[in-house]
Amino acid sequence: MPVDWDWWTVDFGDAHAGAVGVLVGGSEPGPVYFDVGSGPDVPSTTHWSAYDGRYRRPRAEALRAVCACGWRGPAHYPLPWATIGDQPLYEADVDLTGPLADWTAHLSVVRDAAVPLPEPLTALLARTAEQLTATAADSPLAALRAAGMLERIATLVGREAAGALRDDNTSAHTLATALGTTRSKAQIMLLTAQDGY
Repeated sequence: MPVDWDWWTVDFGDAHAGAVGVLVGGSEPGPVYFDVGSGPDVPSTTHWSAYDGRYRRPRAEALRAVCACGWRGPAHYPLPWATIGDQPLYEADVDLTGPLADWTAHLSVVRDAAVPLPEPLTALLARTAEQLTATAADSPLAALRAAGMLERIATLVGREAAGALRDDNTSAHTLATALGTTRSKAQIMLLTAQDGY
């Protein structure tokens, strides 16, 4: 089911993107479809604010944190429908601090299990990000050129590192945990290194 992700970090990218999930009848409902008339494409969403019971949509009973890795927050946050009334959820002042805090705590566990970066490399990456951001504001073309160069460097170094790990018989599970990514992405890294793509 496609999910409209609310939160994302540079550390883990799409592997641990987070969102506010909804519960209807104790389980996660399917996507909400929008009636836009006839045609082959029917737009849909899984964004929490669409589950407001209007226009025959499901009405969310509670919210919780969800992560792209499959993790689901154990805490459920009931929606105060007596206060919300009939207004759309996107207009209501719904408190999302609970789900966000739960997802952040989940990321802390993922971060603690991941291999730490050497401090000089962490500092260099932070400075590079700052410089690229400043360059994008002053000279977007130069920033795009630099981003392309970094992407090619990262691809080359990534293949070499994945090849070394493959040669050491590192499992996809171990690699996924160390990188804070999914097992399928780790398998692709190892296969890419093996096949020499």
